[in-house]
Amino acid sequence: MTESGGQEQSRWITTVIMSTALQNHEISTILQRQQHRVRYSESVESGAVIFSLSGVAFILSDTQELLMIGEEQFSKRIQKFITIHRNSFLVLSSALHGPEEWNVMFRIQRRFLGSNLRIIPVHNSTETVKLMLTLAKITSKPQADDTYFKMAMTKAQIIENSPVWKMLQDYQQHN
Repeated sequence: MTESGGQEQSRWITTVIMSTALQNHEISTILQRQQHRVRYSESVESGAVIFSLSGVAFILSDTQELLMIGEEQFSKRIQKFITIHRNSFLVLSSALHGPEEWNVMFRIQRRFLGSNLRIIPVHNSTETVKLMLTLAKITSKPQADDTYFKMAMTKAQIIENSPVWKMLQDYQQHN
């Protein structure tokens, strides 16, 4: 894999802990094809995908499946999940996000408002894996530190080159 500048980019590989319920799921297959180390556990919540080195956890659910099992039962699962994982995401999958699906998301969001749960709508397994890997990678220790440093440098450059900042400096020199 190469970047646009022609430099080699090292491939990011990590260990993923998944519930045994996802053992034959397309997401598991995609992660394994990308050489991630996938481990299955019966002790994690059904539908959970955990990136322990990054500290992020995802619970996967299909919107139609959620409507079938009922929101009350599903909410209990979510509550248990977010008490265990402080950096948690609910990934709601639906081929089409119509009014019914958005309404479900809104109700869940309202119920868990103020908690550490973030809800992300997706359309398919490929999109789900890309999303999870992106979030896990940017929160992994070396990457998170690098991102923080880059953001601090960008902030400093913005402030340094800001016309408002220059105007304030000029004002301070004249008073």
